Amino acid sequence: MTSPRPTLVWFRRDLRLADHPALTAAAARGGPVIPVFIRDPLTLGAGAAGKMRIEMSIASLARDLAARGSRLILRSGDPLTVLQSLIAETGADAVHWSRLYWPEVNARDAAVKSALTAQGIAAQGYAGHLLFEPWTVQTKTGDFYKVYTPMWKSVQGREVDACLPVPALPAPDVWPAGEDLADWGLGDAMRRGRDIVAAYQTVGEAAAADRLATFIDRKAATYHTARDMVAEDGTSGLSENLTYGEIGPRALWHAGQRALHDGKLGAETFLKEVVWREFAYHLQHHTPHISTESWRPEWAGFPWNTDESHPHVIAWKQGRTGEPFVDAAMREMYVTGTMHNRARMIVASYLTKHLMSHWRIGADWFSDCLTDWDPASNAMGWQWAAGSGPDAAPYFRIFNPATQVEKFDPQRVYRRRWIAERYTDPSETALSYFDAIPVSWNFSFNAGYPAPIVDLGEGRQRALDAYKTARS
Repeated sequence: MTSPRPTLVWFRRDLRLADHPALTAAAARGGPVIPVFIRDPLTLGAGAAGKMRIEMSIASLARDLAARGSRLILRSGDPLTVLQSLIAETGADAVHWSRLYWPEVNARDAAVKSALTAQGIAAQGYAGHLLFEPWTVQTKTGDFYKVYTPMWKSVQGREVDACLPVPALPAPDVWPAGEDLADWGLGDAMRRGRDIVAAYQTVGEAAAADRLATFIDRKAATYHTARDMVAEDGTSGLSENLTYGEIGPRALWHAGQRALHDGKLGAETFLKEVVWREFAYHLQHHTPHISTESWRPEWAGFPWNTDESHPHVIAWKQGRTGEPFVDAAMREMYVTGTMHNRARMIVASYLTKHLMSHWRIGADWFSDCLTDWDPASNAMGWQWAAGSGPDAAPYFRIFNPATQVEKFDPQRVYRRRWIAERYTDPSETALSYFDAIPVSWNFSFNAGYPAPIVDLGEGRQRALDAYKTARS
């Protein structure tokens, strides 16, 4: 009898070993398992912060594989060409990967599968990035969900498979050559901000598991209230790890369910947030234009400003609008690579409504600056805030940064943490903003804090008038 031939496992945004259906299936074939990561634009994403962060995740996965007697082969180029080369070098007769559900990736993967299958290679994508594959969640009439709450009610009682253990990973007799991660320079575009942002990252599968355990143990009971308080450490922080697949959604689901069973009431809100992410992918799958165009067609001609060089847009990007809540949030992102979810809603509403600028400007800026950038969640979140997306009440929801900050940062801790110019003894975190931003911005602590660029009342009324005109 001949020994089973090797299987290539093509890692993308699934950089973990546990609860990895594609990896488990590859190991079950009985032959050597060869993990591969391919440097291609679709996998890496467009943002400087995201590229830096995925480099850290790749390095962590490589260490985890090495500890189990395996290794991660790094290659650059067109994925099909790279996979065909590795097949020729290793004698592999199968390629496995985890489905990503991004529209452009779906098209690419279909072409890869077709070409490899024509060669007699068992090419197969697996679930793992989501709890429920988008086409398996339907209304009673067989349509897709356009509103979140009915979808939540539809899936909250569904059975979710148990998490898979890490499989044994047989090594090939000879490993194919790979590239050096350091030579890729994925974090170079971050320039001087790289070390500052990197220090705030919680990287890798083990760290993600610890983060989840800590959340369930210490925060889940109060999550439903604490998650909106921007100065508190009341959230899970797991969006960063989910983005790169350092932890899978099934781990979150089962942990949340156990916490709910144990009487931790905030766990239900946590589970709803997991399904909110599912909803974003559900919409992206069924209405892929959500990433580039207004989801509601009646918003196609709305008179948003689309000029990214507009002074108001520049001030927003730089965290210099004169609105402390908005500016604190933007500066948090430049220093840490992430932003509190409540703050994301505020800065998005401010840009699209008080400044009347297109949501795509904000979505593109977030894609460059966030280390937890997720294409589906980012697009849906921005359109929800702008009013052009899946929101039951988009017309009159205009968040007031001044009243929001009093409600969710009453002791001014968040503002003090991220804004230096308003205080004679600024915090270290606030000062680090000036070290993280581009040199070309030419700001210093001594420059002073700017006056508001728009009056909040006037900005609100302008937005309401524009909405009324558009609706009529």
